[in-house]
Amino acid sequence: MGNHNSLYQKFRKKEVVMKRLIIVIGILVLVVAFAYARAPKSDYQWTGSVVEVDSDHIIVQKGDEKWEFAHDKDTKTTGELKAGAKVTVKYLMKATSIEVKEEAKKPAPKKK
Repeated sequence: MGNHNSLYQKFRKKEVVMKRLIIVIGILVLVVAFAYARAPKSDYQWTGSVVEVDSDHIIVQKGDEKWEFAHDKDTKTTGELKAGAKVTVKYLMKATSIEVKEEAKKPAPKKK
């Protein structure tokens, strides 16, 4: 009987270790999944006063610089968007197309 009890205790210890290992692996998988599933980087922003706004674009001035941003029905807007309002525009820098041109040819070296 003593031998049977000893085997059972060893089995239980291994079972507890395996459960803990599975929990740790599960947590790591979740952390990695959230890291890769985050929204696109939106660290870019421009703060200034609205110069002009209509249904599809806004011009914001900061100092002497004016920036124009496109917006649509999916753009989250809080408050009343009108000329003179101080705003912070958060935006993405995303390429819409990339066209590769041929490399410029180097001029032939001049002969002496």
